[in-house]
Amino acid sequence: MWALLAAATAMAAGAAQAQVIEGVVTRVSDGDTVWMRPAPTADAPRPRPIKLRLLGIDAPERCQAWGREATAALKARVLGRTVAAQRRATDDYGRGLVVLRLEGEDLGAWMVVHGHAWSYGWRASAGAYAAQQRQARAAGRGLFADPRAIEPRVFRKRHGPCDAPRRANKP
Repeated sequence: MWALLAAATAMAAGAAQAQVIEGVVTRVSDGDTVWMRPAPTADAPRPRPIKLRLLGIDAPERCQAWGREATAALKARVLGRTVAAQRRATDDYGRGLVVLRLEGEDLGAWMVVHGHAWSYGWRASAGAYAAQQRQARAAGRGLFADPRAIEPRVFRKRHGPCDAPRRANKP
């Protein structure tokens, strides 16, 4: 039984490593979504860009307070650069949910610690980047210094998505 468990664990670790894709960021949609063109391979000499969402963070929507700044920060950091994306899942919109790294640095952590995104919490968990969020909040960095900044899920609940007409009965 233990041998089977050890073999399954080793296979899972190998599969996780196989999920790392390197490529060049060709577009930044917002503070937590990028398009990356994977490096060419023998099977795919001209791969198409793929849409990726940074796992564990929630950046402001483009149309809300700090949305433009968050998008600009991520764009300045990664556009045109080679990154490594470790795919963990796929979201409801078909985007790969990834831990994105630039020269080994976790870009989700970078976005949160610089005040460009919230750590995405779920239920009782404060999220993977809770420590970085506490640090950014204590230092008053970025959106944590902007009194208008509200978490995107709260914003969407009040106003709907950015492309939707604003609701007359909501501020």
